Parts: sequence; C-alpha cells; structure tokens
Amino acid sequence: MELPRIEPPPDLTISTLGTARITSPMATLLDATRTTEHYISENDRVLLDDTLSGISSRGVVPDQLPGMEPCGPRRKIFFDPAKTRAAIVTCGGLCPGLNDVIAGLVRTLTYHYRVRRVVGIRNGYQGFVPRYGHDVVDLTPESVRDIATDGGTVLGTSRGHQDPDEIVDCLERLHINILFVVGGDGSMRGAMQIARTIADRGLLIAVVGIPKTIDNDIPYIDQSFGFQTAFSLASDAIRAAQVEAKSTANGIGLVKLMGRHSGFIACYAALARSGADAVLIPEVPFALDGEHGLLAHVRRRVSERGHAVVVVAEGAGQELLGGVDEDARDASGNARLQDIGPWLRRRITDHFSDAGIETSIRYIDPSYAIRSVPANPYDSVYCVRLSQAAVHAAMSGRTEMVVGRYRRRFVHIPMGVAVSRRNQVDPHGDLWMAVLESTGQPARFA
Repeated sequence: MELPRIEPPPDLTISTLGTARITSPMATLLDATRTTEHYISENDRVLLDDTLSGISSRGVVPDQLPGMEPCGPRRKIFFDPAKTRAAIVTCGGLCPGLNDVIAGLVRTLTYHYRVRRVVGIRNGYQGFVPRYGHDVVDLTPESVRDIATDGGTVLGTSRGHQDPDEIVDCLERLHINILFVVGGDGSMRGAMQIARTIADRGLLIAVVGIPKTIDNDIPYIDQSFGFQTAFSLASDAIRAAQVEAKSTANGIGLVKLMGRHSGFIACYAALARSGADAVLIPEVPFALDGEHGLLAHVRRRVSERGHAVVVVAEGAGQELLGGVDEDARDASGNARLQDIGPWLRRRITDHFSDAGIETSIRYIDPSYAIRSVPANPYDSVYCVRLSQAAVHAAMSGRTEMVVGRYRRRFVHIPMGVAVSRRNQVDPHGDLWMAVLESTGQPARFA
C-alpha cells in the first residue's frame, strides 16, 4: 500500500487561563462516565488520523488495528455489465428515503455500469413467492425520475419470513445476478439466509443490503437513512405539544415517538426543540412514584412554569406495564410492545387529580405521519450515496454485506456484524448527557 505524504501534525495544544480548581455543578453527571464508542473521557484524546495509511505514515505499525473496507468503485469488477441483471426489494416498515434509494440504485446501475435490466420486486420478500401472485416491474431511469418526491416505496413492502429456497428459485428464474435488499435487521437476517442458500447451490449471485431503520438502531453506522427526517418532524410534534400545554392552565403535553429499543428519535427531537421537561427512553428505566419519580418531577415543573412537556419513546417503561410478552410477536418477529402512551397519560391525570390540581393533557402520537413522508434534502443525498456505494460493492462481486457510513466514511460491513446487536443510546454517553442538560431532568427518575 503506497503511503500518502502526510504533513507534520499541527500543534493541537489548547491554551488555558490556568489550573481549574472549583468543582463543577456538572460533576455528578460525570461520576460514572468512561471512554466508550459514545463518550470520550476528558483525559482521553481523539486520534488525528482515521486511516491505516495515515497512521502508518507517522511511523505507527497498523497491523493489529481493526479496520473496515471502504466503499467506492473498484478498478476491477466481477460481473460483466452487459450480461448482468439486478433486482431491488424493499422490506419492513416505511421510512423516509426508500424511493431515493431505489432511484439511486437504478441510475448508478444504468448510467455508470450500463446494466441492461433492473427489476423491482413487489411487496417485499412476498414478491418472490409464487402463491402471492405479485408481478415484477422493470425499472429504468425514466420510470424512477420523480419517485423521490413521494414518501413510502413505489415497490411496496411487507413484513415476515419467507422460504429462502423459494426466493432463490425466483432469482434463478429471473436470471438475477445481483439482489439489493433495503430493510432492517429482520430483512438483513433474511438476506443472510438467501445468500447462504445461494452459496449452497453454488450460484454466483451477489446479495447486498442497504440497511433501513427509522430508529437508528443498526450498529457500526453513524446514522441510518431517514433518521434526520424523522427526528425533524418529531420535533414539530414536540413544538405542537408545548404550544398546547402553554395555552391552558397547568397544561401538559405528552408526545409518544418511535423507538422500540433505542431512544435516538426522542433524544434528537427533544434537543432540536428544547421544549421538553422529561425524555423517557428504553435504555434508561424510570420510576413514576416517590419524591424523585417522574410524576413528582412533572408536578414540580407545572408548579414552576405553569406547564410541562413529556416525550416518551414507544419502548420506554415496558417493565412498568408488566414487561414485554416474548410469546406475542408481530409479522417481523418483534415482541409486541404494550402502549406506554395512553397508560402514561392516565397515570399523570390520576396523579394530578389525587393532588386536587386541575390539568389538561394533550397527547400526540405522530408515528405514521413521520414514517410516510419524503426524505429531507440531507437524507436524500445520503440515500443516493448509499445506493451508489451498494452498486459499486455488488458489481465487484461482494456479497452478504451492507453499506453504511461509520466515522464519516462510507464502508462495507458484513451482514452478520450489522445484525449482531442493536445500536442504543448510551446512558453514560454524551448524547444522553446533552438531553439531561437540555431538559433539566435528573439522571434517573428513581
């Protein structure tokens, strides 16, 4: 590997006015923190170079440092474009940007690689299975030109497992060489089964994923596409709740946002709007009752300010509702959550009623309104770049992998790694600390 010419590092020393001697009021929030992937301790440092060549050029041996393969076009490709057929399938729930991804895949395949046929599979993995009777659709740059202006997916989607053997049978019938799967962790697990079935049959079909999750819960990816659009619209719901709460005596706004296992949308939306008095997420258990519980906190805020706003992620507080029934699952195999929103509304109402305080609660759940909108400009650009990276990877013969952006770089990630765990808000990380600073809520409602 040819090493780049690296300029001598600049002097990164930060000047100070002198020794800091006074205990900060923030100190209690820092007691349990340590350097993780979500937070950097004040005594640690961030590396200037984030590539092996950059580190090597400074005389550091990089052999033992883990690294991801970068995205981008390769000088040599595996598939002959003139003889290549590609298929695209979208699976799972809706998310802003799906149509942008479809359009980006079609344009890159057609314009840059001159692939002669790209087909869309209707209604998720069901579209491969004959008994559902779904047709396929030919996709061209002309047919996808304006689809990004609409939300949802022009190909349709579905949830649930389908037989990988039937899916591979369909790929063979259609003479498909490359399959692009746009979906979440369940869809990627299905794509892994498809890739393994392909390998067992000795076929040369690449399976490449573009990970989709509005909850931003895929690991080793900075942000999933559609996430910025989602928390931007979620912040509008918080603004509406705040306006409603401020307009009535002792008013309370309660907003339930998406986030089954990860509270990123709730955190970012609350930070964007800065009107929340409490943010509740699945990663941080909370208590309702007692002097330091949520209800007492909301009551104090109403007393002090005349109103309060509570933001709750859908997966928060499940233990207070009796826990998740692992035997009750939806079509995607996810455990069915109990509805925290109406339950929390009742508990807040009862608490104020028992205290003899008249209040008015405005409850807002914008989930489906958020999922179905077109992507904002940032997410649209991100989708296009992900789709381009996916095409480059597939044409070079890579398979059973996804594309994503990690530490600002577009990289290839094995599918098994992408579904190995969930990306979650770190209760000791800087994001959660920023939420605590913004809302003024305690580190724990205990």
